[in-house]
Amino acid sequence: MPRSETLTNFIKTMRFERPSWIPATVGLLPAAWIKYGEAAESIVLAHPKIFPHYKPGQFKKMTLPRSYKKGRWTDAWGVVWDNLVEGMAAIPVEELAPLRDWAAFETYRPPDPMKVNDEGDPVDWEARAKAIANSKQHGGLPSGGFIHGFMYMRLFYLRGFTNFMMDVGAREPRLDRLIAMVRDFNVKIAQKYLELGVEMLSGGDDLGMQAALPISPADWRRYLTPCYEAIFGLCRDKGVYVYLHTDGHILEIIPELIKCGVTVVNPQIRANGLAGLVKYAKGKICICLDLDRQLFPFATPAEIKAHIREARDTLYLPEGGLMLTAECAPDVPLANIAAICEAIEEVGGGPR
Repeated sequence: MPRSETLTNFIKTMRFERPSWIPATVGLLPAAWIKYGEAAESIVLAHPKIFPHYKPGQFKKMTLPRSYKKGRWTDAWGVVWDNLVEGMAAIPVEELAPLRDWAAFETYRPPDPMKVNDEGDPVDWEARAKAIANSKQHGGLPSGGFIHGFMYMRLFYLRGFTNFMMDVGAREPRLDRLIAMVRDFNVKIAQKYLELGVEMLSGGDDLGMQAALPISPADWRRYLTPCYEAIFGLCRDKGVYVYLHTDGHILEIIPELIKCGVTVVNPQIRANGLAGLVKYAKGKICICLDLDRQLFPFATPAEIKAHIREARDTLYLPEGGLMLTAECAPDVPLANIAAICEAIEEVGGGPR
């Protein structure tokens, strides 16, 4: 079955093959649906170009993944997660990090990615294989993915953020063994998906802080470049696309990510700035720009529309390489959600 016009355009954008429009999406966090309900749905239904698959009443059938449910739980790695707000993402409890004390590392065993996922749920690779084959048969883009925080973040989930920073600064020798353990877990997942015939591999790992990298670019190249090279290089060598979401300031390592095989990077606009993204990314890698989530709650609708137009005008190339995405949390007023949708429709989001 031939691929849809929308999917073909998406691939052309990734490949800098002169797409017909800028792929652009809007997402509402589960907490926003919980807060606004029918009022949010009325906005979604008014913009079928952005939400082509949404059906009336669909939000009422929403099921939350474990990490978006209120309360505490422990994942397959022994990391304890805490969530105070239903519909928002949980965070790891640093003081309960399973490898906070290095003494625990000698007897620690990671989960088996062929049996369970990071959260501890059984993995049905047979079902995934069928889904990938079905996607191929019906003209889709067969894909696989990693859970959010699969490599760099997993290291500080296990050690605690402060301890991990100290490990890097002190050149802790056991850190290399810990990194290898997490890297090998992810390599096995990538190898399995490639074996099943995916054409894209996606993942999220928040590599930056608000205004800088958490460790120096030199330390990043020492400790982390080899990990992403081992994981994404497998995809690059087989012509498989890699989509990487990453919050925070990442400008100095974008060249590293490109070398490692990342096809599409999903950076935050505020942490990196348009000028920085022009310098390090425009025309060099496909940018799926995360529009200014910190602006959305406080700006006027007119300011939001101007922001989205400016992002489009600054990063657009007729050859492609630009996508736009907007995430709406429950602190974004309904009028601003509507303005985001109107601006996204104006600058991209679907066939003309």
